[in-house]
Amino acid sequence: MADKRLARIKQQIEEIKRELMGIDEMRPGSLTKLYRNVKDKKWEFYQLSYTHKMKSKTNYVRTHHVAELREQIKTYKKFKKLAEKWIDLSIEHSKIKVDLANRNQIK
Repeated sequence: MADKRLARIKQQIEEIKRELMGIDEMRPGSLTKLYRNVKDKKWEFYQLSYTHKMKSKTNYVRTHHVAELREQIKTYKKFKKLAEKWIDLSIEHSKIKVDLANRNQIK
């Protein structure tokens, strides 16, 4: 039963690797729409905020770049989710292997 679970985990990890290979441009952060004149909602602009290498960054973004940046941010979130899933599966895989090794030593 543990062997089947190990095989299933390996298969899931391989699927994640295939998905990761298809990832293209990505960028961390969040995009916020702001206004220079808040009261009248005039002169809108966008602000991209993110943290990279433990440093917070903020960039102003022109309206014609917003759609592309949204896609990149969406792709980054997908990447992070896949990486987290891979880590979870790897931890589970390792635990099962250690348990099996311990059981075999006891016998």
